[in-house]
Amino acid sequence: MTVGERRYGASVTGVVGVRVMVVDDHPMWREAVARDLAEAGADVVATAGDGPQAVRRAAAARPQVVLLDLQLPSLSGIEVTQRLLAADPAVRVLVLSASGERQDVLDAMKAGAVGYLVKSASREELIEAVRRTAAGDSVFTPGLAALLLGEYRRLATSPPPSGPDQDAPRLTERETEILRLVAKGMPYREIAERLVLSHRTVQNHVQNTLQKLQLHNRVQLARYAARQGLAEDDD
Repeated sequence: MTVGERRYGASVTGVVGVRVMVVDDHPMWREAVARDLAEAGADVVATAGDGPQAVRRAAAARPQVVLLDLQLPSLSGIEVTQRLLAADPAVRVLVLSASGERQDVLDAMKAGAVGYLVKSASREELIEAVRRTAAGDSVFTPGLAALLLGEYRRLATSPPPSGPDQDAPRLTERETEILRLVAKGMPYREIAERLVLSHRTVQNHVQNTLQKLQLHNRVQLARYAARQGLAEDDD
């Protein structure tokens, strides 16, 4: 079933005014996704059909969320993600791909994507994913979240190659506490509840940590925490 066939389902709100760019090399799919988002209230600021076009148009349109296919002409979605984040670290890349293969998911996360949906997602799931992505959450098709959590755990339980890096940027006690929980795969909302903080405060601490460490995403944070011995269980 295509997005176009699902588009008459129940209305989903919450994306009003969110600046979105849709990147896919299949024109009918791209137009259907853009139309669904626009009908839900999103501001579709640009679309693109290949990698170089996506990079150019994102620079001009400055979207908040880029809905991105991985299989693109000229530049892969992985390369596009890296270039988009190099140009604007604030942009949030949500992959929408036909592939649910483990390596594709991990490669996308390592490149800096913050979420991953397969194209079998419903219209409502897609719009909700865009809303949550814009709000700062990481969103995954069910099953893929477990895959990524397994990778977090693998990184967290791998012995650090050496002792703590004495030249690493100094984190505050709160940033270190949140980093431990992020490395264990805990969603921001659960971290907020556990530490009795607002969701926005947790997001701000994570962003500050990313900037200090010159990292782009949660997978890189988990890897850093494992190297520093911060991801070990302390309960």
